Amino acid sequence: MAKLLTGKEVSAALADDLAPRIERLSAVGVTPTLAIVRVGVRPDDLSYERTACKRAEALGLAVRRFELPADAPQGELEAVIDAVNADDGIHGCLMFRPLPPSMDERAVCDRLAPEKDIDGIGSASLAGVFADTGEGFPPATARACLETLDFYGIPVKGKRVVVLGRSLVIGRPVAMMLLARHATVTLAHSRTEDAAAHTREADIVVCATGRARAFGPEYFAPGQTVLDVGINFDEAGNLCGDVDFDAVEPVLGPEGAITPVPRGLGGVTTTVTMAHVVQAAEAGQR
Repeated sequence: MAKLLTGKEVSAALADDLAPRIERLSAVGVTPTLAIVRVGVRPDDLSYERTACKRAEALGLAVRRFELPADAPQGELEAVIDAVNADDGIHGCLMFRPLPPSMDERAVCDRLAPEKDIDGIGSASLAGVFADTGEGFPPATARACLETLDFYGIPVKGKRVVVLGRSLVIGRPVAMMLLARHATVTLAHSRTEDAAAHTREADIVVCATGRARAFGPEYFAPGQTVLDVGINFDEAGNLCGDVDFDAVEPVLGPEGAITPVPRGLGGVTTTVTMAHVVQAAEAGQR
């Protein structure tokens, strides 16, 4: 059986690191505060919002919610972003996407101040990731992948990594972050010919396409580490990842490792988001 890289332990370690930092901020009258901006009432957004609020409360962070109807004009959302940018009591902002088709999502994302862009949605934040300048914040899910590898002692330097998926939300950012750690990275996507031939040769495979159980045993080999970023629902309404877990896990064997879905990277992502809020609050005190 492959080793399960469950997220609970990773999140707990991150929380232990955050606790004294939050206490130090509290001692000077600062409560790290997260703004959640949501347009409409998508069930997945509401679910993550509840999870984020629960995690924030457990850590001692404050949350301020900004809710807009699905038919709100773009100017109304931009006014909310401007208010968040101007409020010194708000340290980080999480805006749910995708936005309604009537809105220019890139323009709205870029309107958020980089110092409050704790999920790396703006062009300035992404530039920091791609240029490896250390400025701004990377997407939380991308950092969650590296935090998980680090916690479980899985080396990256010099290793062959294949990232399946090229979105700006996870695929491209995590590829750049792994490259900065001196991994040899192949970025595969829907137009890659024989992607399975690439993944079978990798030491680490990151699956981030958002397609339920799209990757079966033919994509993997014994001894690999597989990070399944997908959060999907199958035809029966069951939560699942991009990897066909039941078919793939035996292929990896006892020397391999895999993140389950659920109980994998999702919880780590939420805790990383809170860590970014704390980091932003600390930066505001310098």
